[in-house]
Amino acid sequence: MAENAIAAGVVGVGYLGKFHAEKYAASAKAHLVGVVDIDETRANKIAGTVGVPAFTDYRALFGRVQCVSVAVPTRLHYQVARDFIEAGIDVLVEKPLTADIAEARGLVEAARSRGVILQVGHLERFNPAIRRLEGIIKEPKFVECHRLAPFVERGTDVDVVLDLMIHDIDVIASLVRSEVQRVEAVGVPVLTDKPDIANARINFVNGCIANVTSSRVSLKRERKIRFFQPDAYISIDYDQRRAQIYRKPAPGAGWLDIRAENVEIKDGDALADEIDSFLDCVRARTLPLVGGADGLRALEIASMISAQL
Repeated sequence: MAENAIAAGVVGVGYLGKFHAEKYAASAKAHLVGVVDIDETRANKIAGTVGVPAFTDYRALFGRVQCVSVAVPTRLHYQVARDFIEAGIDVLVEKPLTADIAEARGLVEAARSRGVILQVGHLERFNPAIRRLEGIIKEPKFVECHRLAPFVERGTDVDVVLDLMIHDIDVIASLVRSEVQRVEAVGVPVLTDKPDIANARINFVNGCIANVTSSRVSLKRERKIRFFQPDAYISIDYDQRRAQIYRKPAPGAGWLDIRAENVEIKDGDALADEIDSFLDCVRARTLPLVGGADGLRALEIASMISAQL
Protein backbone atom coordinates (compact mmCIF):
# COMPACT_ATOMS: atom_id res chain seq x y z
CA MET A 1 0.00 0.00 0.00
CA ALA A 2 1.38 3.38 -1.06
CA GLU A 3 1.74 6.11 1.54
CA ASN A 4 -0.81 8.30 -0.27
CA ALA A 5 -3.25 5.48 -1.02
CA ILE A 6 -6.92 6.41 -1.26
CA ALA A 7 -9.13 5.22 1.60
CA ALA A 8 -11.88 3.07 0.07
CA GLY A 9 -14.76 0.89 1.17
CA VAL A 10 -17.19 -1.59 -0.38
CA VAL A 11 -20.89 -1.70 0.46
CA GLY A 12 -22.53 -5.00 -0.40
CA VAL A 13 -20.17 -7.96 -0.69
CA GLY A 14 -22.34 -10.47 -2.47
CA TYR A 15 -21.30 -11.95 -5.82
CA LEU A 16 -20.09 -8.67 -7.38
CA GLY A 17 -19.11 -6.80 -4.24
CA LYS A 18 -16.63 -9.42 -3.11
CA PHE A 19 -14.71 -8.92 -6.36
CA HIS A 20 -14.67 -5.16 -5.76
CA ALA A 21 -13.22 -5.78 -2.31
CA GLU A 22 -10.51 -8.03 -3.72
CA LYS A 23 -9.52 -5.48 -6.39
CA TYR A 24 -9.27 -2.61 -3.89
CA ALA A 25 -7.26 -4.80 -1.52
CA ALA A 26 -4.83 -5.67 -4.33
CA SER A 27 -4.49 -2.11 -5.64
CA ALA A 28 -1.42 -0.04 -4.77
CA LYS A 29 -3.57 3.06 -5.24
CA ALA A 30 -6.10 2.15 -2.55
CA HIS A 31 -6.27 1.40 1.14
CA LEU A 32 -9.34 -0.75 1.74
CA VAL A 33 -10.74 0.47 5.05
CA GLY A 34 -13.63 -1.96 5.45
CA VAL A 35 -16.50 -3.86 3.86
CA VAL A 36 -20.19 -3.65 4.63
CA ASP A 37 -23.05 -6.11 4.28
CA ILE A 38 -26.33 -6.52 6.15
CA ASP A 39 -25.53 -10.24 6.27
CA GLU A 40 -23.03 -10.24 9.13
CA THR A 41 -21.74 -13.72 8.34
CA ARG A 42 -21.02 -12.76 4.75
CA ALA A 43 -19.46 -9.45 5.77
CA ASN A 44 -17.12 -11.21 8.20
CA LYS A 45 -16.18 -13.85 5.65
CA ILE A 46 -15.16 -11.37 2.94
CA ALA A 47 -13.53 -9.05 5.49
CA GLY A 48 -11.43 -11.94 6.73
CA THR A 49 -10.40 -12.79 3.18
CA VAL A 50 -9.09 -9.28 2.45
CA GLY A 51 -7.94 -8.50 5.99
CA VAL A 52 -10.13 -5.51 6.89
CA PRO A 53 -12.89 -4.77 9.41
CA ALA A 54 -16.50 -5.77 8.65
CA PHE A 55 -19.58 -3.62 9.27
CA THR A 56 -23.31 -4.18 8.88
CA ASP A 57 -24.25 -0.48 8.65
CA TYR A 58 -22.77 1.43 5.70
CA ARG A 59 -22.85 4.67 7.66
CA ALA A 60 -19.95 3.27 9.69
CA LEU A 61 -17.75 4.20 6.72
CA PHE A 62 -18.60 7.91 6.97
CA GLY A 63 -15.51 9.83 7.99
CA ARG A 64 -13.30 6.81 7.24
CA VAL A 65 -13.24 6.68 3.43
CA GLN A 66 -12.75 8.95 0.44
CA CYS A 67 -14.62 6.68 -1.96
CA VAL A 68 -16.81 3.58 -2.04
CA SER A 69 -18.11 0.93 -4.37
CA VAL A 70 -21.84 0.34 -3.92
CA ALA A 71 -22.84 -3.19 -4.94
CA VAL A 72 -26.12 -3.61 -3.07
CA PRO A 73 -29.36 -4.75 -4.79
CA THR A 74 -30.57 -2.27 -7.42
CA ARG A 75 -33.58 -1.12 -5.39
CA LEU A 76 -31.16 0.18 -2.72
CA HIS A 77 -28.74 1.99 -5.04
CA TYR A 78 -30.41 5.37 -4.69
CA GLN A 79 -30.56 5.54 -0.89
CA VAL A 80 -27.07 4.19 -0.26
CA ALA A 81 -25.34 6.16 -3.03
CA ARG A 82 -27.23 9.34 -2.10
CA ASP A 83 -26.13 9.12 1.53
CA PHE A 84 -22.48 8.80 0.53
CA ILE A 85 -22.79 11.65 -1.96
CA GLU A 86 -24.35 13.88 0.68
CA ALA A 87 -21.41 12.98 2.95
CA GLY A 88 -19.01 14.20 0.23
CA ILE A 89 -17.74 10.70 -0.59
CA ASP A 90 -17.07 9.66 -4.21
CA VAL A 91 -19.15 6.72 -5.41
CA LEU A 92 -18.79 3.89 -7.91
CA VAL A 93 -22.24 2.31 -8.09
CA GLU A 94 -22.86 -0.95 -9.89
CA LYS A 95 -25.12 -0.91 -12.93
CA PRO A 96 -27.91 -0.07 -13.41
CA LEU A 97 -27.53 3.33 -11.78
CA THR A 98 -30.93 2.92 -10.11
CA ALA A 99 -34.17 1.10 -10.84
CA ASP A 100 -36.02 4.39 -11.35
CA ILE A 101 -35.26 7.28 -13.72
CA ALA A 102 -36.31 9.96 -11.24
CA GLU A 103 -33.93 8.48 -8.66
CA ALA A 104 -31.13 8.33 -11.25
CA ARG A 105 -31.63 11.98 -12.12
CA GLY A 106 -31.58 12.79 -8.42
CA LEU A 107 -28.22 11.04 -7.96
CA VAL A 108 -26.69 12.79 -10.97
CA GLU A 109 -27.86 16.19 -9.72
CA ALA A 110 -26.74 15.48 -6.14
CA ALA A 111 -23.25 14.50 -7.34
CA ARG A 112 -23.05 17.60 -9.53
CA SER A 113 -24.13 19.98 -6.80
CA ARG A 114 -21.81 18.43 -4.21
CA GLY A 115 -18.82 18.19 -6.55
CA VAL A 116 -18.67 14.45 -5.93
CA ILE A 117 -17.54 11.86 -8.50
CA LEU A 118 -20.29 9.44 -9.52
CA GLN A 119 -19.16 6.53 -11.68
CA VAL A 120 -21.45 3.73 -12.90
CA GLY A 121 -20.23 0.15 -13.22
CA HIS A 122 -20.90 -0.47 -16.90
CA LEU A 123 -18.06 -2.93 -17.08
CA GLU A 124 -18.08 -3.56 -20.84
CA ARG A 125 -16.65 -0.07 -21.42
CA PHE A 126 -13.47 -1.44 -19.87
CA ASN A 127 -13.58 -4.66 -21.86
CA PRO A 128 -10.25 -5.00 -23.72
CA ALA A 129 -12.11 -5.65 -27.00
CA ILE A 130 -14.09 -2.41 -26.80
CA ARG A 131 -11.06 -0.41 -25.69
CA ARG A 132 -9.01 -1.89 -28.55
CA LEU A 133 -11.54 -1.11 -31.28
CA GLU A 134 -13.39 2.00 -30.11
CA GLY A 135 -11.20 4.17 -32.36
CA ILE A 136 -12.09 2.05 -35.40
CA ILE A 137 -15.86 2.03 -34.83
CA LYS A 138 -17.05 5.26 -36.45
CA GLU A 139 -20.56 6.29 -37.48
CA PRO A 140 -22.11 2.79 -37.48
CA LYS A 141 -25.33 2.46 -39.45
CA PHE A 142 -26.47 -0.87 -38.02
CA VAL A 143 -25.53 -2.70 -34.83
CA GLU A 144 -26.49 -6.26 -33.96
CA CYS A 145 -25.88 -7.67 -30.51
CA HIS A 146 -26.54 -10.96 -28.71
CA ARG A 147 -25.98 -11.44 -24.98
CA LEU A 148 -27.15 -14.88 -23.88
CA ALA A 149 -26.57 -16.60 -20.55
CA PRO A 150 -27.80 -19.62 -18.61
CA PHE A 151 -30.19 -18.92 -15.75
CA VAL A 152 -28.89 -17.90 -12.34
CA GLU A 153 -30.99 -16.40 -9.57
CA ARG A 154 -28.64 -13.46 -9.11
CA GLY A 155 -30.02 -10.29 -10.72
CA THR A 156 -33.61 -11.48 -11.01
CA ASP A 157 -34.89 -8.58 -8.91
CA VAL A 158 -35.02 -6.73 -12.26
CA ASP A 159 -35.98 -7.79 -15.79
CA VAL A 160 -33.44 -8.99 -18.36
CA VAL A 161 -33.19 -5.49 -19.84
CA LEU A 162 -31.80 -4.00 -16.61
CA ASP A 163 -29.93 -7.20 -15.75
CA LEU A 164 -28.10 -7.91 -19.04
CA MET A 165 -29.19 -5.80 -22.00
CA ILE A 166 -28.22 -2.54 -20.32
CA HIS A 167 -24.53 -3.49 -20.77
CA ASP A 168 -24.96 -3.37 -24.53
CA ILE A 169 -27.26 -0.36 -24.46
CA ASP A 170 -24.52 1.64 -22.76
CA VAL A 171 -21.80 0.48 -25.18
CA ILE A 172 -23.97 1.17 -28.22
CA ALA A 173 -25.07 4.60 -26.97
CA SER A 174 -21.45 5.57 -26.28
CA LEU A 175 -20.40 4.66 -29.83
CA VAL A 176 -23.43 5.84 -31.81
CA ARG A 177 -23.54 9.20 -30.01
CA SER A 178 -27.08 10.12 -31.05
CA GLU A 179 -30.42 10.56 -29.34
CA VAL A 180 -32.95 7.74 -29.52
CA GLN A 181 -35.87 8.37 -31.85
CA ARG A 182 -37.99 5.33 -30.95
CA VAL A 183 -37.75 1.72 -29.83
CA GLU A 184 -39.69 -1.45 -30.58
CA ALA A 185 -39.36 -4.32 -28.15
CA VAL A 186 -40.77 -7.68 -27.14
CA GLY A 187 -40.02 -9.81 -24.10
CA VAL A 188 -41.20 -12.98 -22.41
CA PRO A 189 -41.10 -14.17 -18.76
CA VAL A 190 -39.83 -17.75 -18.62
CA LEU A 191 -38.49 -18.66 -15.18
CA THR A 192 -39.32 -15.47 -13.25
CA ASP A 193 -42.26 -13.07 -13.12
CA LYS A 194 -40.28 -10.56 -15.22
CA PRO A 195 -39.13 -10.80 -18.85
CA ASP A 196 -36.18 -13.20 -19.04
CA ILE A 197 -35.61 -12.89 -22.78
CA ALA A 198 -36.05 -9.73 -24.80
CA ASN A 199 -35.33 -8.19 -28.19
CA ALA A 200 -35.23 -4.49 -28.90
CA ARG A 201 -34.87 -2.47 -32.08
CA ILE A 202 -33.47 0.94 -31.25
CA ASN A 203 -33.78 3.69 -33.85
CA PHE A 204 -31.43 6.63 -33.38
CA VAL A 205 -32.01 10.14 -34.71
CA ASN A 206 -28.88 9.94 -36.90
CA GLY A 207 -30.35 6.94 -38.76
CA CYS A 208 -28.45 4.16 -37.00
CA ILE A 209 -30.47 1.11 -35.99
CA ALA A 210 -29.47 -1.32 -33.25
CA ASN A 211 -31.00 -4.78 -32.90
CA VAL A 212 -30.28 -6.11 -29.41
CA THR A 213 -31.18 -9.52 -27.99
CA SER A 214 -30.63 -10.58 -24.38
CA SER A 215 -31.54 -13.80 -22.60
CA ARG A 216 -30.85 -15.15 -19.13
CA VAL A 217 -32.51 -18.49 -19.87
CA SER A 218 -30.26 -19.81 -22.63
CA LEU A 219 -28.51 -23.17 -22.73
CA LYS A 220 -25.26 -21.56 -23.83
CA ARG A 221 -23.35 -18.37 -23.11
CA GLU A 222 -22.81 -15.94 -25.95
CA ARG A 223 -21.68 -12.31 -26.02
CA LYS A 224 -21.22 -10.91 -29.51
CA ILE A 225 -21.67 -7.51 -31.10
CA ARG A 226 -21.38 -6.50 -34.75
CA PHE A 227 -21.07 -3.05 -36.29
CA PHE A 228 -21.86 -2.19 -39.90
CA GLN A 229 -20.51 1.16 -41.02
CA PRO A 230 -19.75 2.84 -44.36
CA ASP A 231 -16.12 1.71 -44.49
CA ALA A 232 -16.13 -1.57 -42.58
CA TYR A 233 -17.89 -4.49 -40.89
CA ILE A 234 -16.61 -5.19 -37.37
CA SER A 235 -17.47 -8.28 -35.34
CA ILE A 236 -16.48 -8.67 -31.69
CA ASP A 237 -16.73 -11.87 -29.66
CA TYR A 238 -16.32 -10.85 -26.02
CA ASP A 239 -15.97 -14.38 -24.69
CA GLN A 240 -13.44 -15.59 -27.26
CA ARG A 241 -11.53 -12.29 -26.97
CA ARG A 242 -11.23 -11.82 -30.69
CA ALA A 243 -12.52 -9.55 -33.39
CA GLN A 244 -12.73 -9.47 -37.16
CA ILE A 245 -12.61 -6.38 -39.32
CA TYR A 246 -13.61 -6.41 -42.99
CA ARG A 247 -12.70 -3.14 -44.68
CA LYS A 248 -14.43 -1.74 -47.73
CA PRO A 249 -12.16 -1.78 -50.81
CA ALA A 250 -11.11 1.38 -52.58
CA PRO A 251 -13.46 2.89 -55.18
CA GLY A 252 -13.46 0.82 -58.36
CA ALA A 253 -12.11 -2.32 -56.69
CA GLY A 254 -14.04 -5.59 -56.61
CA TRP A 255 -15.26 -7.70 -53.74
CA LEU A 256 -12.11 -9.82 -53.92
CA ASP A 257 -10.23 -6.76 -52.72
CA ILE A 258 -12.07 -6.69 -49.39
CA ARG A 259 -9.41 -6.75 -46.69
CA ALA A 260 -9.99 -8.98 -43.67
CA GLU A 261 -8.14 -8.55 -40.39
CA ASN A 262 -8.28 -10.85 -37.39
CA VAL A 263 -7.63 -9.04 -34.13
CA GLU A 264 -6.61 -11.03 -31.08
CA ILE A 265 -7.55 -9.24 -27.88
CA LYS A 266 -5.08 -9.51 -25.03
CA ASP A 267 -6.32 -10.86 -21.74
CA GLY A 268 -7.36 -8.15 -19.34
CA ASP A 269 -9.14 -7.54 -16.08
CA ALA A 270 -12.01 -5.17 -16.81
CA LEU A 271 -13.04 -4.79 -13.17
CA ALA A 272 -9.50 -4.01 -12.03
CA ASP A 273 -9.24 -1.46 -14.85
CA GLU A 274 -12.61 0.05 -13.90
CA ILE A 275 -11.60 0.46 -10.25
CA ASP A 276 -8.16 1.72 -11.21
CA SER A 277 -9.77 4.38 -13.43
CA PHE A 278 -12.16 5.32 -10.63
CA LEU A 279 -9.28 5.78 -8.19
CA ASP A 280 -7.47 7.96 -10.72
CA CYS A 281 -10.58 10.14 -11.02
CA VAL A 282 -10.87 10.38 -7.23
CA ARG A 283 -7.28 11.55 -6.97
CA ALA A 284 -7.24 13.91 -9.99
CA ARG A 285 -10.89 15.09 -9.65
CA THR A 286 -11.54 14.29 -13.31
CA LEU A 287 -14.69 13.00 -15.01
CA PRO A 288 -15.01 9.21 -15.10
CA LEU A 289 -15.18 7.25 -18.35
CA VAL A 290 -18.71 6.15 -17.39
CA GLY A 291 -20.20 8.94 -15.32
CA GLY A 292 -23.63 9.43 -13.84
CA ALA A 293 -24.93 11.03 -17.04
CA ASP A 294 -23.89 7.92 -18.99
CA GLY A 295 -25.63 5.67 -16.49
CA LEU A 296 -28.74 7.84 -16.69
CA ARG A 297 -28.75 7.73 -20.50
CA ALA A 298 -28.48 3.93 -20.52
CA LEU A 299 -31.27 3.68 -17.94
CA GLU A 300 -33.53 5.98 -19.96
CA ILE A 301 -33.13 3.82 -23.07
CA ALA A 302 -33.59 0.64 -21.04
CA SER A 303 -36.76 2.05 -19.51
CA MET A 304 -38.14 2.82 -22.97
CA ILE A 305 -37.56 -0.82 -23.85
CA SER A 306 -38.94 -2.26 -20.60
CA ALA A 307 -42.10 -0.17 -20.97
CA GLN A 308 -42.98 -2.16 -24.11
CA LEU A 309 -42.43 -5.62 -22.64
